[in-house]
Amino acid sequence: MKRLYLIRHAKSSWADPTLRDFDRPLNKRGKRDAPFMGKKLAEREIMPDFIMASSAKRAAKTARTIARAIEYPKKDIYFTEAIYLADEEGLYGIVRSCDESVTSLFLVGHNFGITDFAVSLSGEQIENIPTCGIAALEFDLESWQQVGPNTARMLFFDCPKKYKKK
Repeated sequence: MKRLYLIRHAKSSWADPTLRDFDRPLNKRGKRDAPFMGKKLAEREIMPDFIMASSAKRAAKTARTIARAIEYPKKDIYFTEAIYLADEEGLYGIVRSCDESVTSLFLVGHNFGITDFAVSLSGEQIENIPTCGIAALEFDLESWQQVGPNTARMLFFDCPKKYKKK
């Protein structure tokens, strides 16, 4: 049994148009939402064996913030540029290469890859995983190498907007 938590980075800032996309930081809302969603994961008592994150500034900050909220050691987060522009196929490759000792994995990345990947894995019709959204998936598989289209079931889909007061 394997579990994968696909987490889209929190809302980023466009305030400085001279920054490369890779270097954009979190904006005010992103700095609020990332610890909030980390708290929601902690309330569910979710602790991954491993966190992999895009090394882009906004994704890295989101991963570190969520790790702090769930008390996962920030020094153990694996950052890779491979997640930065990864499409669905690229994300399959990343997940399939995960060490088999890992049963629960957080993958912190970007759209459209994250949404497309969640849809492909689960068959669920998710239009968009919003910023700081989390798609939790479970696989009745023994190996990450077996992960493929329609091999997961959605455990939950959560995002900050679900908690906004109307």
